[in-house]
Amino acid sequence: MTSGVSAAVITVSDRSAAGERADSGGPIAVGALRGAGFACADAAIVPDGAASVERALREAIGGGARVVVTTGGTGVGPRDLTPEGTARVIEREIPGIAEELRRAGARALPAGMLSRGLSGLAAGALIVNLPGSPSAVRDGMAIVLSVAEHVVSQLDGGDHPTRGHHDHGPQEDAG
Repeated sequence: MTSGVSAAVITVSDRSAAGERADSGGPIAVGALRGAGFACADAAIVPDGAASVERALREAIGGGARVVVTTGGTGVGPRDLTPEGTARVIEREIPGIAEELRRAGARALPAGMLSRGLSGLAAGALIVNLPGSPSAVRDGMAIVLSVAEHVVSQLDGGDHPTRGHHDHGPQEDAG
């Protein structure tokens, strides 16, 4: 199903945007998306800041991306404003994805629990903020890809699967 579905990766880093440091996380995310069958251009690189993140997200979604992954800017530093920029774009949050990313990050490294990344929906697209470290991106992409196809299907009006790994019984359907 993901074949040909458009995805985008946005690397958020002052140093990478200035050409002072190579983007190490973005190519990992791009490779994971392509490997899963998504059509994904090379990562866009923008400087830290809420306004630059908001602009890049709106551009990616406007360009048809159905899955948008950001890397970087999710920590507690003064320029780490990726979640603030993302919050300006997201229409409906999906906190479970961000919670699972933090759980996995904290298992790998205690500082992983400091990630403030968000996940949610906007204009028919799934947006997920990942930390910037290559290992966090690699681990995070496995989590993103475990649900991305299902999210896109649901956004397109697909039905919930009745068997398999998503079968949680009738209580989930109530309400």
